Amino acid sequence: MLWGGNQVAIKVGLEGLPPLAMAVARFAIGWSVVAIAALITRERVALDPGEWRPLAGLCAIFIVQIATLNIGTLHTSASRSIVLISAYPFFTAAFAHLLIPGDLLTRRQVAGMVLSFFGIGFMFAESFAWTATEYLFGDAIVLLSAALLGLRQVVLKRLVAGAHPYKVLFWQALMSLPVFIIGSWALEGGIEQYTWSWRAAAGVLYQGVVVAGACFIILVSLLSKHSAGKLGVFGFVTPVVGVVLSMWITGDDVTLGLVGSMALVGSGIVVTQTMGKPA
Repeated sequence: MLWGGNQVAIKVGLEGLPPLAMAVARFAIGWSVVAIAALITRERVALDPGEWRPLAGLCAIFIVQIATLNIGTLHTSASRSIVLISAYPFFTAAFAHLLIPGDLLTRRQVAGMVLSFFGIGFMFAESFAWTATEYLFGDAIVLLSAALLGLRQVVLKRLVAGAHPYKVLFWQALMSLPVFIIGSWALEGGIEQYTWSWRAAAGVLYQGVVVAGACFIILVSLLSKHSAGKLGVFGFVTPVVGVVLSMWITGDDVTLGLVGSMALVGSGIVVTQTMGKPA
């Protein structure tokens, strides 16, 4: 449910900050939260020999994924963005099938992917049918971000599987911050482009404290006690909560295409998170 508010927080934060500058603020805050959590739990975050290269590769994907997420959300609605980014588990399954030996797609995963991509196609088809094409660029960029997020999960599993999650997020944020700072300075101008408001500040704080910090820590705690599959089935809640919050906070309209897409993507998540035979 907390993750469902992320796209709404991004959309609201973009009212005051451009996309890359908002990434700087978000991950500066998120890095601080994780650093404090690692200090409290006495979890070691220093890198061991040989960890720099895989983490640097992971960070490169992370930077592009976050940049496309923020830029795409700027050019579409929060509700459409949350439905599209929720498709990332299916890209994860597809990339794992291609890149991790023995990690084959199951029949249920294939069925879930089909459901979800029907949902995404439904959303794009509605835009063309109503000639409401102003969202199409943003939708495509967010969908690209979902694909990159899926790839990032596979790279994380394959290259840095032995590292503690605190260490991964600590260095992922720390390595990306200089790139976001330089990119914002070069492409978005100075602070005179920013528009201060409590609403925008709340959006950035939510992304940094709740999403990049607390949600991650909660998930790590849950994964230590429960299987990823059992937790993953609750992923259908994310697009539902996101759409409801978008209606309430950003005033998004509810369309048949949006509701249909949300239902299909959510159903695909439920179907995928159940064990099945390899396809």
